[in-house]
Amino acid sequence: MENQENITIKPVDRDTWADFESLFESKGGPSYCWCMVWRMTKDELKQNNSTCRKEFIKQRVFSNIPIGILGYSKNEAVAWCSIAPRETHQRLGGEETIENVWSITCFYIKKGYRKQGLTKFLIKNAKEYAKENGAAYIEAYPVEEASPSYRFMGFVKTFEKAGFAYIKMAGTRRHVMVCKLT
Repeated sequence: MENQENITIKPVDRDTWADFESLFESKGGPSYCWCMVWRMTKDELKQNNSTCRKEFIKQRVFSNIPIGILGYSKNEAVAWCSIAPRETHQRLGGEETIENVWSITCFYIKKGYRKQGLTKFLIKNAKEYAKENGAAYIEAYPVEEASPSYRFMGFVKTFEKAGFAYIKMAGTRRHVMVCKLT
């Protein structure tokens, strides 16, 4: 068991790419998607397979495009939060009337580190990371806990507790929620 005091946060960049890769390729990791579901352009969708998705996300990292943050226990990446400028995503269905928005689109926490409040901790750090990089708002797209899909995007109650307000629905399951960064 870890507590949040023992978790450090780092953005995914050239220096932490290997840690991101290791987390995603670990047992139970999301190596099938590489967190590209909401990022793929029309051209990239023509090559929609795991190998290509990994290359597409790596190209973004090595082009200095923010993709998210990692949570570390000691020197091992154990948690992930996708937090990046909304314009680096596609088809999110967010609130288009606000500008300078970063989007939280995914979480992954390694087994053994779950149910310890790390999602809340990742949201807190995602807010700080986005604000440090000039964001005025953060948008998230969580679902109700009973949802059969999109659970990787987090749960409505967690975002409500983190200061996000409901704006509208995006599709039938995803709730568009916004937090103004002050």
